[in-house]
Amino acid sequence: MKHSISAMLLGTALALGAAGGAVAQDKNIKIGVLTDNSGLYADLGGAGSTVAAQMAIEDSGLAAKGWKLDLISADHQNKPDIGSTIARQWIDVEKVDIFMDVLNSGVALAVNNIVKEKNSILINTGAATSDLTNAQCSPNTVHWVYDTYMLANSTGQALVKAGGDTWYFLTADYAFGHALERDTAAVVVKSGGKVIGNVKHPLNTADFSSFLLQAQASKAKIIGMANAGGDTTNTIKQASEFGIVSGGQKLAGLLLFITDVHSLGLKVAQGLNFTETFYWDMNDGTRAFSKRFSERMKNKAMPSMVQAGVYSGLLHYFKALEAMGGNPHDGAKVVAKMKEMPTDDALFGKGTIRADGRKLHPAYLFEVKKPEESKGPWDYYKLIGTTPGDLAFRPLSESACPLVKK
Repeated sequence: MKHSISAMLLGTALALGAAGGAVAQDKNIKIGVLTDNSGLYADLGGAGSTVAAQMAIEDSGLAAKGWKLDLISADHQNKPDIGSTIARQWIDVEKVDIFMDVLNSGVALAVNNIVKEKNSILINTGAATSDLTNAQCSPNTVHWVYDTYMLANSTGQALVKAGGDTWYFLTADYAFGHALERDTAAVVVKSGGKVIGNVKHPLNTADFSSFLLQAQASKAKIIGMANAGGDTTNTIKQASEFGIVSGGQKLAGLLLFITDVHSLGLKVAQGLNFTETFYWDMNDGTRAFSKRFSERMKNKAMPSMVQAGVYSGLLHYFKALEAMGGNPHDGAKVVAKMKEMPTDDALFGKGTIRADGRKLHPAYLFEVKKPEESKGPWDYYKLIGTTPGDLAFRPLSESACPLVKK
């Protein structure tokens, strides 16, 4: 009897060990690109983010090593409730391991909570709110490309130092706009400037006339546009019609993308200062990727920093899984591994992921070229200054993230 029980226990132990080994060797990955495919941010992410994810899958070389990688995408329509419904469906039914892009801060904050609850992974490349790595940080989330603190720290500080010491904010009325205005206003005041006032506008509005007239009447030297995508381009176009810049006030593009400059044209966009963490024409590596990306896009567009971040973030995720020998389907465990490993790719260079989930890399202050300075299509930027990654983002000493040890 004793021998029988021992044999049974040994058999069970061997079976469990074999099962454990099988789990460790699981090489199935499902990636979900949750983005804006049809709204005011579609050019920044949208189909381009899905193309970037597919390129990362191909360039990882994992398929040739026996891994199975599936990719799906969906449109959250810039609505947190729709984004949340998709997120739960993807995790519970589709068995998605990782969420990419997630443009729109309201949607990203909602998905951030679901991913933590379900122990999945979010590599956010699209939403800007710095709360994702501050008060609402999570062991399951990495914030890859940019955030409102960095944008404020770079663009806001530079403009105040250049003499733009009075500000009026024109702000998108949701989580992103509120965070960008908050973080920029703090930098303006800290740098010796003054905030005269603000006005909030609905997301994806068409008529900015009343908001711009209020900003114009304020006599502020700087009108800070705490909005993005179509809202920013419409603001700039209508400001030009009102003669705001020719009247002596300066527009500050607190979050501007190359797709916005392309939409505006150099005649309208020339002279704008703003911060990005990626530009297609920075070096041989960025140019090679961007050429391949553009060839896949129907409109032949160069990649935005959001789309570049999808590619870069996924490559690092794949490296972490390969180092682990398989996919444990344990989000927090995989993110911990990603934080252990230094980041390094052709688009963002060398970097690290901090305890709060903030990915560090340089931030670049650009100015839009005059039409006569451009040498060809998409040659839009000239580099004004560079802020190292460890200085560009919120210092851990100021962090409210519970993952950061004080």
